[in-house]
Amino acid sequence: MSGEYEIDGWDDEEATEAAVKTLENTSRRATEERRSAADQEMAERIKKAVDAARPGLDKVPDPVEPSGDGDLTPEEEERLTACIAGVELLSTAYWVAGKSLDTMAVGRLFRRLPHKLEPSRCYATIEEWANLEHGIKQSRASKLRAGWELGEVLNASGYKAPEGQVRELVPLKNRHGLKAAVGVYQLVVDAVGADKVTAERIRETVRLLPGDLALSDEDDPEVIAHALNDAIESAEPPQPKPPAALPAELKRDVDRRAVALADRLDRRRIDRQEVLGHLLAAFADEDDSRVFDAVFDRMKKAAS
Repeated sequence: MSGEYEIDGWDDEEATEAAVKTLENTSRRATEERRSAADQEMAERIKKAVDAARPGLDKVPDPVEPSGDGDLTPEEEERLTACIAGVELLSTAYWVAGKSLDTMAVGRLFRRLPHKLEPSRCYATIEEWANLEHGIKQSRASKLRAGWELGEVLNASGYKAPEGQVRELVPLKNRHGLKAAVGVYQLVVDAVGADKVTAERIRETVRLLPGDLALSDEDDPEVIAHALNDAIESAEPPQPKPPAALPAELKRDVDRRAVALADRLDRRRIDRQEVLGHLLAAFADEDDSRVFDAVFDRMKKAAS
């Protein structure tokens, strides 16, 4: 018997290849397991981020009575933050709806949607679809469609411009272009600060612009804002409108009827301003439209 051992079926080269394959398979499985775990972790993180960014009523806390009259508790501060974030969604929600309506209208994407009340036909206009499906009246849909582009640009620029502010600039945008409207907004921001911009301030600024205003929509909004500021400073102040005076004959008739009213109420006298106040209140009363209808009939007859 020799000093060397012989093992049948064992080959050094085959053993090496088998070992390499085993190591490769083990490494591959480990890599796949790590990748699977990483993918799962990433998917969970993405889901959490999406859930956190998703708006919804479930993100807004239910109304509860205050904890007291003093400073807010940490829980109240948290509820306040969530509520403010919910209200601020309005600054973009209007324009999300407006852009959606405009995209549907321009592309006639509604054309194959079955009519809600007449399923045998499809909607003929975006206004018809918006009104029946979502209760959005035609005038409302038109305003949303007209304002979304300006609202989108202002919000993308970091301004939380609500619907009322944007609406004040839509006529200017239609006349002078999108950048001109953004320039006016920038002008108001420069004048009062972003946190003090209101629809009324924008309206007042637009009124100060000269009637012969000439702007280029090719310019940068900040350049336009400076040009607008120069135009306002050099423009003549608008002249106040003369007060609308009542004809003398009508004054006499009103005073005569006021005397008759005072007699029926057993009063010594009733002045014209008191009558006017009650008349306007009756005209604005939505529960009793008699005065409104009477004014409507008189104006209709005068127009014809």
